[in-house]
Amino acid sequence: MPEETIHESKGSRSRQALATYFRRIAKALGRGEPLPVDDAGTVTVDPAAESEVEVELEREDGTVHFEVEVEFDEAEGAVDVDAAASKAAFELYADSADQWRWRLVHDNGNIIADGGEGYADKRDARSGIESVQRNAPGAHVIDESRDEEPPEDGGSDAVFELFRDKADEYRWRLRHDNGNVIADGGQGYASKQKAKQGLNSVKSNAPGALVEELDGDEPAEDDEE
Repeated sequence: MPEETIHESKGSRSRQALATYFRRIAKALGRGEPLPVDDAGTVTVDPAAESEVEVELEREDGTVHFEVEVEFDEAEGAVDVDAAASKAAFELYADSADQWRWRLVHDNGNIIADGGEGYADKRDARSGIESVQRNAPGAHVIDESRDEEPPEDGGSDAVFELFRDKADEYRWRLRHDNGNVIADGGQGYASKQKAKQGLNSVKSNAPGALVEELDGDEPAEDDEE
């Protein structure tokens, strides 16, 4: 049977982004779950219980190649090229002031995140969505009430901050390394646990969520999943 390329992607990644990607694979392996091949998780592979592993380090014309290859019998594993990567969708819309905004809406109709601000240019709003998709999965979670600092290793270019607002409710926001808040939950929670559930829903659903452009501002439910 001729060789078939099921999925291939190539691009530059920071050390943190690499750590995030490999950490997702390691967690899936430890839990016995299918491994995400692409960042969105739309292509997954479920390897055999035991697989052949080849690690190769090559140098050629000033370029170093570091390759990890896992091989197993097709009958003992599974490949899914149409995995259910997300239970949510990004809605991109213009508000009453003709500002472009986005919100992440769960399949149950609840808004689980939004950008918190309007953009004059639709492209900037899309860039905001892409930043959340790229950074949310691997972002560390820090509790501001404990003066926590994010670990130096791993993570992404953003962190989830858990905090209490003036009404003594728990909230979360996703802050980029440049200081900008790129997403928040949009509401307060009575308990820290509920706030963590909200941000974890964003962690799992944002990467593979489709982006849908709406004709206008169509309100959705303002609760978290």
